[in-house]
This record gives sequence, C-alpha cells and structure tokens, in this order.
Amino acid sequence: MGKKKNVLLAAGALAGTAVAAAVYAKKQEDTRLKENTVKKTYGPIEKNHAYFVGGGLASLAGAAYLIRDCGMKGENIHILEGMHVLGGSNDGAGDVEHGFICRGGRMLNEETYENFWELFSSIPSIDVPEKSVTEEILNFDHHHPTHAQARLVDKFGIIQDVKSMGFNNEDRMALGKLMITPEEKLDNMTIQQWFSHTPHFFTTNFWYMWQTTFAFQKWSSLFEFKRYMERMIFEFSRIETLEGVTRTPYNQYESVILPIKVYLEERGVDFSIKATVTDIDFKEGNQITATAIHIQRDGEEEEILELSEDDICFMTNGCMTDNAALGDLYTPAEYIADKPISGELWAKVAKKKPGLGNPEPFFNHPDESNWESFTVTCKGNKLLKMIEEFSGNIPGSGALMTFKDSNWLMSIVVAAQPHFKNQPMDTTIFWGYGLYTNQEGDYIKKTMRDCTGEEILTELLHHLHFEDKKEEIMEDVINVIPCMMPYIDAQFQPRKMTDRPHVVPEGSTNFAMISQFVEIPEDMVFTEEYSVRAARIAVYTLMGVTDKKICPVTPYKKDPKVLAKALKTSYR
Repeated sequence: MGKKKNVLLAAGALAGTAVAAAVYAKKQEDTRLKENTVKKTYGPIEKNHAYFVGGGLASLAGAAYLIRDCGMKGENIHILEGMHVLGGSNDGAGDVEHGFICRGGRMLNEETYENFWELFSSIPSIDVPEKSVTEEILNFDHHHPTHAQARLVDKFGIIQDVKSMGFNNEDRMALGKLMITPEEKLDNMTIQQWFSHTPHFFTTNFWYMWQTTFAFQKWSSLFEFKRYMERMIFEFSRIETLEGVTRTPYNQYESVILPIKVYLEERGVDFSIKATVTDIDFKEGNQITATAIHIQRDGEEEEILELSEDDICFMTNGCMTDNAALGDLYTPAEYIADKPISGELWAKVAKKKPGLGNPEPFFNHPDESNWESFTVTCKGNKLLKMIEEFSGNIPGSGALMTFKDSNWLMSIVVAAQPHFKNQPMDTTIFWGYGLYTNQEGDYIKKTMRDCTGEEILTELLHHLHFEDKKEEIMEDVINVIPCMMPYIDAQFQPRKMTDRPHVVPEGSTNFAMISQFVEIPEDMVFTEEYSVRAARIAVYTLMGVTDKKICPVTPYKKDPKVLAKALKTSYR
C-alpha cells in the first residue's frame, strides 16, 4: 500500500504542476506583457549616436534593430570590440593546414527562438541573397533532421536504451515540487541542494542527457534549471533523441554572425576591433546617464569618448568565453583563472550606480564554471565513418553522444560536413567537450585540462573502443585543438534574483545592459535567443518604440497537452 501511495503522490505532484504552473503563469502575465510591450519612457526617439560595448550577437542584433525598426543611420552606430574578430561566443575559424576550431556550438531551437527567427528573417543569406538567414537555417535543418541513436554510451561501449527517463517516485515528487515553487524562494540554491534527499536523480538517464545537452553541473543554479524545465518542457518528451535541436548549415560564425555583420557593414555601421572598453562614466545624481566611455587600444594611451545627451550606450556585462585559451595536438590549453575583462568592467560599473547587478557570483568561481572543448580535424573521413558505424547516425543527424561513465563526462558532436566554408571535401571535422576538467582520465592518467589534443583524442578513442586502430587513425589527424574556457558556465552559477540587472535599469536615461547576465523574466540563458531578446528590449525601451512588440516567451509550460505528454514521459 505504501508503494502505491507514493506512486499516486508522485503522479499528483506532477499532474498538479499543470494547474499550479498555469496559475503562476497567470500571475506573471502582467509582468511579461510589460516586458514585451515597451512604452515610451526615456526621452525623444531622435538620438544622435549609439555605442555598443562588445561585439557579440547581442550588440550586432541591437545595431540591426536600430537600423530596421528605429531608422537610425548606420554611420551613427559604433560597435567596440576588444578582440580581433566580431561574434563573441559564436565562433568558428581555421584552415586545412592548421586545423579548424569551434569553441562550442549553440543548439538552436525552432520553437523557442521567437525573436531570433523574427530578426534573422530580415537578414539576407550570404550564399542565397533572395533567402533570409532564417529560411536558410530552417530549410537546412528540415533536410537534416536530428534523431540521436547513441545518446548515452557506457564504459563497455554499449549504447544505452534511454527511452526511460529512469525516475523513481522521489525524483518525480522533487521535480513536480520544483515546477510549482516560485523563483523568489530559490535564491542561491543549487540543483544538488534541491535533490539532496533523492541522490538517485543524478543517476537517471534524464540527468545525464539534460546535463550534457545544456551543460549543467550539479552545483549550477536551481533558477536556471527550473527556467530550462519550464521553457523546454516540450523538449522533455524527446530529450533522448534531441529532435528539437536546430542546426545551422555551417558553424555559427559563418551561418549567423557573418550575415548580420555584412548587413550592418552595407549600412555603414562602424566596427572598432581591438578596442577594449575599460570603464564607463555616469552623470552624478539618481538617474543612470552614461557620459563617457574609456577605451584602450593596443599600444596607445587610453582614449576617453565623451557622450552627448542624445547618445545611447549598450554594455555587454559579461562574456562566457572570456579567458578562453587554445592548445594543439602537442600542447595543452592554458587554464587562465584571472577575472575576465568583461567581469572587471561590470564590477567597476556596478559600484557606481545601484541596480546594475553583481558580477561576483558569476566571475569568482572558475573552478565551478569551466569546461573544455576540443575540435578534431582529419584528412579523409575514416574516423567519421567509424563513428557513424558505431552510432548509427550519419554526420549531422546524431546531435550529442555522451560517454556517461567517463571521468571527464565527455560528449562529441559530429556536424554535417563540411562545417566550414573553406573546408575541403577531403577533410572532416568534429568537436566535443568534457565537463569535469579537473578529473584524471580513465585511460590517460592526467586531468583533462593538463592534456594535449592528442591525449584528449586518445581518451576518446578508448571510450569508443577504437584504441586498437589508434595508429591508423592518427595518420589522418591534422590537429586536435583543445579550448579551455574558465567561465563558459558562469551564467549558470548560483545567484540571488537581484544579481542580474534588468536590461534597462530603473532610472536609466541612455544606458542598457545586454548579455547572458541580464534578467529577462521566464527566458533561459546560454541561448542565442537570450542575446537577441535582450538587445530588442534595450533598443525598443531607450528609443521609445511603441508601434512594434517584442515576441513573448511561448507559454509551453501552460499547454495542457505539452504537460500531459511530459507527465507520461516521466513514467517511462
């Protein structure tokens, strides 16, 4: 009788989630409408110049919105980037001689990238100008559907049956309770703390798949885990196949960043690369009015750019790929744990005015926020064919394959080939990552962060049980480039609700913050959509746009059919 009672309680908790989530969502409706229907509050529409601190996707999107929706001239828009290339964390580079590199790959999603698809529907494709980038990506994705057949692999090289999520009743109860708990009660809590009474949760197929799909750690913020569960609740029912992953034709620098960069260049936007912003000055008083930007260029004295009353300033308050370092086949990637430039700038600014957030929880724990990726470049397709035969997935169809018993918790992604526009037809690439970089490998007795590219590949070959073919495989390897990223998970760090600033802080007249470290109700960080949505909120608010609306967060968590399907999945 006790067991039956527990089953009924668990079912009731999850079923009750549908009702409770709907009630909570109704309470949040006014907040969401306020975020998505921006009213004119901050001065005249006619602004002089716009300055973007940081050259990532949010800044590029903001510049596009200023041109498209506000009629601002391109030559009045200035993007200041400290690196030698634009794009922020959306990257992809290399050549056949030295090897190619993807620090990571953002998994796009057709259903939840509302503002991303809307914006890029007005950005022409570079390869097919009569098509938009949105059409190009979605057409490619629909012709290259994802259906992972080897989502989890154990230490014996056996592909796991992951149709069952593997929950027990305590796991279901804990998940159901989390879904109905208000965020206001979750300050500083970690995922591990919430599930401490049911450690079995961290042994389930669900946790291995959810963790590695989105790069969560046990010590990650419960806020973000809850947001992902609510925002991606419809993905819960197909997490074992990753059918919801939307892939770009090439790496995201070439498929996303280059088209919008060309769009902005053609309209006269001013790009200043290798221009590091070291500080921002504000007018004294209760309002938040940016008055000057401090810029440091290589080998030059600091430049102070004075802002007029009609200028506006958008600051990227944190970058998750700051301090990233590359290695190669014979050299480990350096682990640079210093506070990143973007975090230092945010700290300076936050001390000057209230309401600008707190960077300390995000950029003070590189031991918790790091993981390491690696990109393998080979002559020919021998290794890719072996992986295809092992997994049952042709390149581009498998999304993520995770070696669940790996000490590093390694995963690999084999994208459709070619993944780079300058990648020859006789060259293949794939990339992977490990979440636990301070752990000794199962076969290479060194921590991942201390390993060369060759050693990381060797560890992978053992998990694939290809070790007897190592010499044959290595003959075709051009390079394996490790990339250590100390702050790649910084946006998932435990925090208080107030640690992330609003996009346009209260009292701002000309200043906004756009990044993965701002607060946008109901949306989930570590996504392209978050950057684009932040940019749109910032531009529409500071420019007083009232005739256009920001696409709201799609309320899947209120859909009875979606919730019923998720409930059914939890009992598989």
